[in-house]
Amino acid sequence: MPLSDHEQRMLEQMERALYAEDPKFATTLEGTELRTYTRKRVYQAIVGFLVGICLLMGGMVAQFIALSVVGFLVMLGCAVVAVTGWRRTPPAGAAPARGTGAGRRQGRGQRQRRSMMTRIEERWQRRRDERDD
Repeated sequence: MPLSDHEQRMLEQMERALYAEDPKFATTLEGTELRTYTRKRVYQAIVGFLVGICLLMGGMVAQFIALSVVGFLVMLGCAVVAVTGWRRTPPAGAAPARGTGAGRRQGRGQRQRRSMMTRIEERWQRRRDERDD
């Protein structure tokens, strides 16, 4: 069941708050392996697209229509893979750089997590109260 627009906005707001409160923890939860894998697939699709262009042009020069059709299909498939992979990749600005501010936050990390959790619980309670009314 898909999320409603309101729920989607609330989820995005919580993600931004998590990044603001504890960027190191947020990047740990983000799943950098998935992002790396997706980027790798996009780059492979771009290379495949270029190979498809070469096949298409080679088929046209050699007057071999089947090679041109194969080149076009390779280009089309790689374009679909690249576009869908690009959409799934999280934006570059969403994940902060590694090591920024890590030393400063260690002393107050527990206090920040507790306050963030308290705020999330309060927001959750307010939403439940609004639905009950």
